[in-house]
Amino acid sequence: MDTPDPTSLFEFLRPGGILPALLVLALTYVAASFVARLLGNLGERFADRRLVLQQTKAVLRLVVFFVGILIAASFLFSFSSEALLALGGTIAVAMGFAFKDLLASMIAGIIILVDRPFQVGDRISFGSYYGEVIEIGLRTVRLVTLDDNLVTIPNNKFLTDPVASGNAGALDMLVQVDFLIGADQNLELAKRLVGEALTASRYAYLEKPWVVVVSPITLGEAVGLRLRAKVYVLDVKYEKALETDVTEQVAMAFRHHDIAPPAILHREARAA
Repeated sequence: MDTPDPTSLFEFLRPGGILPALLVLALTYVAASFVARLLGNLGERFADRRLVLQQTKAVLRLVVFFVGILIAASFLFSFSSEALLALGGTIAVAMGFAFKDLLASMIAGIIILVDRPFQVGDRISFGSYYGEVIEIGLRTVRLVTLDDNLVTIPNNKFLTDPVASGNAGALDMLVQVDFLIGADQNLELAKRLVGEALTASRYAYLEKPWVVVVSPITLGEAVGLRLRAKVYVLDVKYEKALETDVTEQVAMAFRHHDIAPPAILHREARAA
């Protein structure tokens, strides 16, 4: 079987359709940008629907681009049955060699939108990156880290590497904050103070349960206890605000009640 000649693609080209095709592509870009801007503004206005609107934006942008490309192609090429067969073989061979990675990323983008390992608005961990997904595009996923860096990752990377979603499409998300105290400190009081800080924070989502987990910890020669506070944040965008608020309250409460951090125990006895 002969390999299709990529130059045969031009046999079905309609020169008169070049200008309309370019116009369609331009309108497609404008429409996709309008949809993204409109739903983005609505998400800021209706905070309780922000993630749903962001997810809808990702899907609609993909649909608009896909439809626009098909319409542009209908102006550019003559789609008879023979043309479709020859064109399909030509495109498959040409793109297979020239756009292998691009096609893999585009297919992976569709799989991500259908399988939904994560969604727009999710806080995800991928490799060494952690941040909020702001866009799932035809070729890449974009996320903003907590340091406000924009990271662009090819879609096909998510088909082979593990990714963790902190909120899985929900507005709220579990946040962990650690506090360390000495092994000889008042544990019961420390737990109560941490719990009071959690319930007093305006960023905490108290419709879901919170807990303080205690475990021993060794820091060099210092022996202590780790109090791990687990509480849901009201909105993922307040993750660091919650952590800061609770930490400040606990630090002041510990200082007021003389609860000390881990230290080397029996230092005087050892020195003697």
